[in-house]
Amino acid sequence: MSTDTPTLDTVEMLKMTGQQAVSAALFQAMEEDPKVLVFGEDVADREGGGVMGTTKGLSTKFGDLRVRSTPIAEQSIMGAAIGAAMAGYKPVAEIMLMNFITVAMDMIVNHAAKLRFMSGGQSQVPLVIRTLTGAGWQTAGQHSDHYEGWFAHTAGIKVVAPSCPADYKGLLLSAIQDPDPVLFIENSQTMFVPGEIAANQGPIPLGKARLVQEGKDITLITYSGMVANTTAAAAELAKAGISAEVIDLRTVSPWDKDAVLASVEKTGRAVVVTEAGRYFGPSAEIAATIQETLFGKLKAPVRRLGGPYCAVPFAKVLEDAYLVQSADVVAAAKGILG
Repeated sequence: MSTDTPTLDTVEMLKMTGQQAVSAALFQAMEEDPKVLVFGEDVADREGGGVMGTTKGLSTKFGDLRVRSTPIAEQSIMGAAIGAAMAGYKPVAEIMLMNFITVAMDMIVNHAAKLRFMSGGQSQVPLVIRTLTGAGWQTAGQHSDHYEGWFAHTAGIKVVAPSCPADYKGLLLSAIQDPDPVLFIENSQTMFVPGEIAANQGPIPLGKARLVQEGKDITLITYSGMVANTTAAAAELAKAGISAEVIDLRTVSPWDKDAVLASVEKTGRAVVVTEAGRYFGPSAEIAATIQETLFGKLKAPVRRLGGPYCAVPFAKVLEDAYLVQSADVVAAAKGILG
């Protein structure tokens, strides 16, 4: 587990959003490696540089052959990207929103993720799929879902979910250099929040969690948009004399089992917090692993907090109720501690 905390004494620090950090990573990767390509709807500058402006300036600098706006056809985007990856390129394909990734599930699951297995290791698909999602903006049930559990269930693809600008840049740089497909999830609640990032921020290894803060009474395990709420909950718990350790997984698959198990073995208690649905979701895998491995050392059953078994609501009051709030994390932790 890594703290990844550059000091002001040794490193120049910048302030940028997650969106700016992703853009910086793309610029850096394309400058360093001419094999890096960018595909997606409206990603070229003549179409505005992406719906969120993340790819703005790329086509002007690197040309239309390397930065290609595509039709509104997710399956075609993925098919072209997989073919380019197999031909030796490193495509970064943008699927505008995670719900739209369902259109390209066949290409991602049956082709990108499986070609290494089906070719006996002779074929590689060094492909990054960038996609945005997350509730909180009243974009309702077809634009807000966290479906990382589907892909974490699929052998052959890595799933990355950053929560802060430094991780957005560092993890994307690593994802682009990975020899296998990587799903890179950008969360709408974290993508536009400014934070500090080292001017020379380099790649951050996939599969390594970030220790947000240390604690001794309970471990709070989370990632993506839930890191902010979970950290806020830890601050509230501290006021009540409860010392909570907060772990940001950063990578959902493969997740950092060693870091999580070491923390929970120390505290004896755990709450797993996700925006993804609680039923059949990533939290179930994490909780099951903790209980199977540390059953005799746990001081209480592992708790899970996540989205309810329904579509993301449109109405603001219902959407707020759908999302796990910091008060929910506080209540769960206090409940475990009795």
